[in-house]
Amino acid sequence: MKTKNKNLVSLDDFVEENYGKIGTLKRDEFEAGYENFKIGVLLQEARLQKGMTQEELAVKAGTTKSYISKIENNVKEVKFSTLQKIVELGLGGHLELSIKL
Repeated sequence: MKTKNKNLVSLDDFVEENYGKIGTLKRDEFEAGYENFKIGVLLQEARLQKGMTQEELAVKAGTTKSYISKIENNVKEVKFSTLQKIVELGLGGHLELSIKL
């Protein structure tokens, strides 16, 4: 029988403890950084699912391998219009945007 580790906390509690409550500057900066990271991961997963290299994607999207790499590794933020080109021209997909309030 497994016992619960009393030192474990939920992800929400961890983030709140280390970055503050939702709406604080430190938390907002953390959340923005996470969204940029998530875009890179989603792009990489889609590229790999298509069986493409960064170079192949870059050629199709009209950009460079270096730029694709920087997005995937959260080194560079991507403009929405550029991301749209990468997804639509490079991957043959459709980019969806949603707003949550």
